[in-house]
Amino acid sequence: MPTRKAQAEWKGDLRNGSGVMKMATGSYEGPYSFGSRFEESKGTNPEELIAAAHAGCFSMALSAGLGKAGFSPKRVSTKATVHLEKVGDEFQITTIELDTEAEVPGIDKATFMQHAEGAKAGCPISKALAAVPSIKLTAKLL
Repeated sequence: MPTRKAQAEWKGDLRNGSGVMKMATGSYEGPYSFGSRFEESKGTNPEELIAAAHAGCFSMALSAGLGKAGFSPKRVSTKATVHLEKVGDEFQITTIELDTEAEVPGIDKATFMQHAEGAKAGCPISKALAAVPSIKLTAKLL
């Protein structure tokens, strides 16, 4: 299996500095700052990239699980919301919400939910984020 790489550079102090995060493949490069991470300024932040990774991984894992069970999903769409909060003197990701909807012909809701829960527990990004106190799933079968 291939290894994946990304890099980030930060210049300056925490509040007034800025940085750039980029993927080794060249598929993404974007600025980040104190404002884009802890306020509503333009730019990205590590938590947004975690959300993208988790949404992508979960969608693929759910599709794979459904396929292995004999279902052919037409579409799996997932939005991930990462909550960064101050806990004591430190910041922590306290909750991740996965909100997914899928078009899967020939499946009942209970079976779909079983596969969705399995994907939540089994996708590699969920496993990597096991230290997050709460990963919540809302799954809708269309």
